[in-house]
Amino acid sequence: MTQAKVLKIGDVKIGNNLPLTLIAGPCVIEDEKSALVAAEKLKRITSDLKIGFIYKSSYDKANRSSLDSFRGLGVRRGLSILQKVKQKCDVPVLSDVHNEMEIPAVSEVLDVIQIPAFLCRQTDILVAAARTGKIVNIKKGQFMAPDDMNSVIAKITKSGNNRIMITERGTSFGYHNLVSDFRSLPILAQTGYPVIFDATHSVQLPGAKGSSSGGDRKFVPFLARAAAAVGTAGIFMEVHPDPDNAPCDGPNMLKLKDVPRLLEALIEIDKITKKL
Repeated sequence: MTQAKVLKIGDVKIGNNLPLTLIAGPCVIEDEKSALVAAEKLKRITSDLKIGFIYKSSYDKANRSSLDSFRGLGVRRGLSILQKVKQKCDVPVLSDVHNEMEIPAVSEVLDVIQIPAFLCRQTDILVAAARTGKIVNIKKGQFMAPDDMNSVIAKITKSGNNRIMITERGTSFGYHNLVSDFRSLPILAQTGYPVIFDATHSVQLPGAKGSSSGGDRKFVPFLARAAAAVGTAGIFMEVHPDPDNAPCDGPNMLKLKDVPRLLEALIEIDKITKKL
């Protein structure tokens, strides 16, 4: 196995053999106030539990099921809010990009540029993200085997960037369903790069509602605990104070009030798995 790599963003250190890091926030930026409130609460929770935290929220969701679906506030307004979150809450920020034209602007704000699962094989966007020198978090496509990611990683490294994270978010399994194969985590870890488990998108039911995706958040804690037991650098969770009324991905988002209890369990499992 390749030697485990450690990434640093300010005070946050991420590595497969290090204590768990949380990547979390609402699926999409709804407005400035709600973004700041969510970031402040998550920062307080993770500070109390003494784990690393990266705030995630999307300024645009270009891969919605329907043309009528809420996409977000757009690049300019969304990045402005993420900049305020970063400054006021003193946290690193992550968001996903959907085309290479956005990357010059996002590289001025984001600490981590995320490549969506559907775009993980798109060479131009991978190369553009790599050339910023920022950490690039690549979500493994639902249609890919874990070892297929070696070629994706090579596109980043050959573009001069070895600051990479890989996120497992489930694999397509029949119609409107995903399955989490936890063999994927150690296979991805063989690259040496930090592996993140996305516990909320893994319970998504893509397109199950016709014009939108469904999901079943009650399974999030089970999958998150399983990932921590296998071993992972971090857990990715989209969270919301009222997911049933969220404009995007509500069925699979975790309720914000449930985050502390789940994190406490994950930290204990993580300590046992990694012998920390």
